[in-house]
Amino acid sequence: GKAAPGEEVGVLLCDVGDAGSLATMARQTRVVLNCVGPYRFFGEPVVEACVENGASCIDISGEPQFLEGMYLKYNERAAEKGVYVVGSCGFDSIPADMGVLYTRDKLKGTLTAVESFLSVKSGPEGLGVHDGTWKSAVYGLADEANLKKLRKQIGYAPVPVVGAKLKKRGFMFYSPEFKEYCITFMGSDGSVVKRTQRYLHTELQQTPVQYGAYVTVGGLGSVIKLMFMGMLFLLLVKFNFGRKLLTKYPEFFSAGCFTKKGPTQKQMDGTSFTMTFFGEGYSEGQDPQNGKPNVKICTEVKGPEPGYIATPIAMVQAALSLLEDVASLPKRGGVYSPGAAFSKTKLIDRLNKRGVEFSVISKPEV
Repeated sequence: GKAAPGEEVGVLLCDVGDAGSLATMARQTRVVLNCVGPYRFFGEPVVEACVENGASCIDISGEPQFLEGMYLKYNERAAEKGVYVVGSCGFDSIPADMGVLYTRDKLKGTLTAVESFLSVKSGPEGLGVHDGTWKSAVYGLADEANLKKLRKQIGYAPVPVVGAKLKKRGFMFYSPEFKEYCITFMGSDGSVVKRTQRYLHTELQQTPVQYGAYVTVGGLGSVIKLMFMGMLFLLLVKFNFGRKLLTKYPEFFSAGCFTKKGPTQKQMDGTSFTMTFFGEGYSEGQDPQNGKPNVKICTEVKGPEPGYIATPIAMVQAALSLLEDVASLPKRGGVYSPGAAFSKTKLIDRLNKRGVEFSVISKPEV
């Protein structure tokens, strides 16, 4: 039966090391929210239990290796069982993935390329992030070679480039729009958006959108600090003892950003994010295979503190979409990225009502 909100659910104890306990949990529900990061160590048993026991499953992973590994291993089985496994439904990577789709839907004509710029603003108390996220980054960067192998194994169909090719920017550059230096965003957004675009192209014959993800870092002082820390990080991450140091002293190596305690309430209250999307494409009747893009659009997604306020909002609203927007989900179950699962649902409306807001900043101009 359907539990009314507010009804006492009780507490179920389960352990990723105890498959039986996970199976018992999965059999009692329609959707499991899986929060056990780093997912590369703890995520799979939960996915397996859900798929085998007929429950859908949502996570907030920003780890491409885990996300794509689950696709390789469980996509077919999830489809047979009619369940949906939707990864990266937190700050990684709902704002980016749904933001690209929102931008596409607001452009009259054909959107062919988008760049997003993430700005995180913090108050006087600064930023705080839990060291679980730090660990995911440490192990993810250390294991990049295996991600390449995994992608070979999956054998993705290439996504065709439609419209003018999006220029690759350097790792660091100055943005006249933001009057700040920007760097390539190292998170999972790029890989998640690419999977969504591939799915929409191959399954629904939609025009794929090229995508670049960036983050603003501030003035020259911030850039120098970041470069110094980044080089130290990249050096240490290559060695076992270096990874041990990084995971043992997150606060030291992240200049106080990542801590074993996570952010304080004051830090969370003072933090917010804005993700700005600059899109280009071709007006209705223009062939995107010919000539230069002739329309532009700018949209944004704004929200509260990303890791602990926006992420649970995104995750819960994604779960509600799975439960309530059933007719708009993909026809068959499987392992999906958020945009692939939710492109036709009311997810963006749901997020807008909860403070993660999608809006058009400048109307498409020819």
